[in-house]
Amino acid sequence: MESAGLRSQLTCYLCLNIYTDPVTLTCGHSFCQVCITTTWANQTGKEYSECAECGQQFGVKTAVLKRNLRLCNIAESFQAINSEHKENVIPCTYCDSHVSAAKTCLMCEASLCFSHLSVHTKSTEHILTEPTIALENRKCSDHWGVLSHYCSTDSVYLCKYCITSGDHRGHQVETLTVAFNKKKQKLKIIQEKLKSKRKEANKRIQGLQEHRRKVGEVAADVTERVSVMIVDIRKKLDVLERRVLGEISRQEEEISLRISELVQQLEIKVEELSTKRLDIEELFRIIDPYIALQSSADYCDIAEDGDNEDTETDVNCHDLGDLNLGLIYVTLHSGLADIAAGIKGLHHIQDVSHILTDTKMTSDILQDLNTASNYVTLSGVLKTMSVSLINQNCPETQERFRYPQVLSNNSYSSGQHCWEVEGSKSGVWTVGMTYHSTKGNGCQSRIGDNAKYWGLWKWNNDQYFVRHDSKPIQLPYRPSGHRLGIYLNYETGQLSFYELGDVIKHLYTFTDTFTEPLHAVFGVWDYSFLPVKGKIHEYTWIRIRS
Repeated sequence: MESAGLRSQLTCYLCLNIYTDPVTLTCGHSFCQVCITTTWANQTGKEYSECAECGQQFGVKTAVLKRNLRLCNIAESFQAINSEHKENVIPCTYCDSHVSAAKTCLMCEASLCFSHLSVHTKSTEHILTEPTIALENRKCSDHWGVLSHYCSTDSVYLCKYCITSGDHRGHQVETLTVAFNKKKQKLKIIQEKLKSKRKEANKRIQGLQEHRRKVGEVAADVTERVSVMIVDIRKKLDVLERRVLGEISRQEEEISLRISELVQQLEIKVEELSTKRLDIEELFRIIDPYIALQSSADYCDIAEDGDNEDTETDVNCHDLGDLNLGLIYVTLHSGLADIAAGIKGLHHIQDVSHILTDTKMTSDILQDLNTASNYVTLSGVLKTMSVSLINQNCPETQERFRYPQVLSNNSYSSGQHCWEVEGSKSGVWTVGMTYHSTKGNGCQSRIGDNAKYWGLWKWNNDQYFVRHDSKPIQLPYRPSGHRLGIYLNYETGQLSFYELGDVIKHLYTFTDTFTEPLHAVFGVWDYSFLPVKGKIHEYTWIRIRS
């Protein structure tokens, strides 16, 4: 609401309106520039100008009208605020336009300020609402009476004439106040529900934010710990490298020293033998047989005892020994095992140790010879499988595959396991899992033929596809390598395949409920080993990497 005192200070004495482009005379009074110049122009016959408010006289030539910038800004701001306020305020019908109404009477169709409201009739027919000018929205379109009641049956608003007309006889008709009080009870229930939902939503937001914070903390902590772990591994690998290389050098030096000693002994012997050979040649030059015979006696003894001569230097190369590769490999393997055990036991990575301990890097998988097809060969200590042109003529059993496939000799019925396989560049090979019961049912199915198989197939260098229960799914990846990682989580029913390389690529994950022990299964399917136009044949194979 505008301030009357401020309005009076900003009102021009001549036009009684808010200043427009005000100017201030030397006497201190201000006027609209147009108002004062017009007044002076109408004062004919006077040789001087004077203030219209106080009458102070000014010479016409010396009267300088200076624009009051500060007063101009204040007047413009007041006009803007006053205009905005007038747009939002409904004035009192019985007062000046600048007095705001407090209520509107729908019966009288008049807006009343507090003064006029105090003397307004208190009759129930005179319904008071918040100030409004949209009175037609509160009148009945049929009778033009004030909408004072509500019919809950038809959900319509009624005037007093609608009630007496009989159209709503027997309906639940209430005054607007009663209807709204009932509605308020429902609204309060809704309000409480909304309040509860908002509280729950805020709680979930806080939970998510807290989870994000914890994830960030764990990520930072794991990053730091893994970095420390990697540094520790590097140090231990450096120590292991020096130890293994030192062992190799020690063995090499030991053998070299023995060889040097033998070479030196043999060189001395060669020198002695050369001297004796020259002495014998001198005997041939002696003319006197008696003397020659006596002198040759010692050399004849050498000839007779030659086989019994000291054999210390008579050593073959293989007797000197080669590098003890077994010791070198045992040292290396033992050192690596110690490092792995140390990683699992480091107290500062116990929080993430399940990554290493819960998932077993399975390297003890062997292929079961009793299940191998007659058209495959197993090698590499039962870790490599390849196609064979020749029938192996193995005994026929219920366990032996009809197709070029083979099972692993061990099974998994719990836990997490992962292993790595490598296959030939060309040809078609497959790897997957199957139930233990397959082993006793003749193994007459191919990988993926029924619900007991889950397999991934690599088709030359063209495509991957997975197969389960006779349903093949082609994957949107072109093979870029020949190594696969397989991950099995028995409890969660997860079997995943990854392509290994500089970047590990997830290919596919089967999710199922496993009901019996699982065996790894391997297959080779493409006879790409056949020679073509003199080219060297290439076998299709798949190998378990230790």
